[in-house]
Amino acid sequence: MEQQKPIIGITLGDYNGVGPEVILKALTSNRILKLCTPVIYGSQRVFTYYRKALELKDWTLHGIQSIDQINPKFTNVITCWDDKQTEVTPGKVTPEAGAAALACLQKATEDLKAGHIHAIVTAPINKNNIQSEEFKFPGHTEYFTEAFDSKESLMFLVSDVLRVGVVTGHIPLGRVRGAITQEKITQKLNLMFTSLVEDFGIQKPKIAVLGLNPHAGEDGLLGNEEKEVISPVLEQFRKKGNLVFGPFPADGFFGNAQFKHYDAVLAMYHDQGLIPFKYISFENGVNFTAGLSVVRTSPDHGTAYDIAGKNVAKETSMLEAIFTAIDVVRNRKEIVSPV
Repeated sequence: MEQQKPIIGITLGDYNGVGPEVILKALTSNRILKLCTPVIYGSQRVFTYYRKALELKDWTLHGIQSIDQINPKFTNVITCWDDKQTEVTPGKVTPEAGAAALACLQKATEDLKAGHIHAIVTAPINKNNIQSEEFKFPGHTEYFTEAFDSKESLMFLVSDVLRVGVVTGHIPLGRVRGAITQEKITQKLNLMFTSLVEDFGIQKPKIAVLGLNPHAGEDGLLGNEEKEVISPVLEQFRKKGNLVFGPFPADGFFGNAQFKHYDAVLAMYHDQGLIPFKYISFENGVNFTAGLSVVRTSPDHGTAYDIAGKNVAKETSMLEAIFTAIDVVRNRKEIVSPV
């Protein structure tokens, strides 16, 4: 039975944010060890600090040097940098924390590429202090897309009540219109359909697509992108028998809870999709990168420096990120090796 459990790598993120706290809280449950073998890419010193500071339950963190030493009966921790002089200062942005976050991410990615772990769950990073010669990305999504040679990926926010993907992700708002093309929408829709089938086990997905402009262009009065760019793509998908609908005005779509009638929603840009998602599913939402050859999830929140080290951060989203990673690993395995 132990051999059948997926091995889930969990990266520390910024150790001055809430990452270490939500990781520790999520992994105190024995339920996790029944479902997977967790391997934290982080630091024994950092976790010792948080366990003492937050008076968290005393439980065994199995320190190992490398992935081949894991014990499926424990939560395993690989220390990814020389942490002897590491000073944890919750809520503070430091270059040392950024460098440590990158070291953890690189080591976990190395083991993921080698097939030693089955999925990776990333705790929040600070997108500024992690920047270096090795990391010049707006975020994890773009990093993994390049690391695993994917031509395209989809930022896919998922929960038990809502799934939202975005055509454009971490780019300035002023560049959104130029980035929304028929080709890009087609790519993202294809990734979403494939992910819903292979990663989430939905055989005939029903997808809603949002418009770009207010009121979805108001029949050309407020913009022609819906008529000229979005609708022709949707028509092509419908001709192939796909259940795709829209483009819908974003405000009314979420305001009237129309999302409940669809398996997923494709938004045109970051905030159009993520603001309603986080409002509706903030505590249990998961950021999943669809379109990769590997499985990567993360909580849908950031470093939350304002509450770091105060024992108020909730682990729900981290738990859901771990559960989602386990589910996707199993769903993909079933497709490759159906019973």
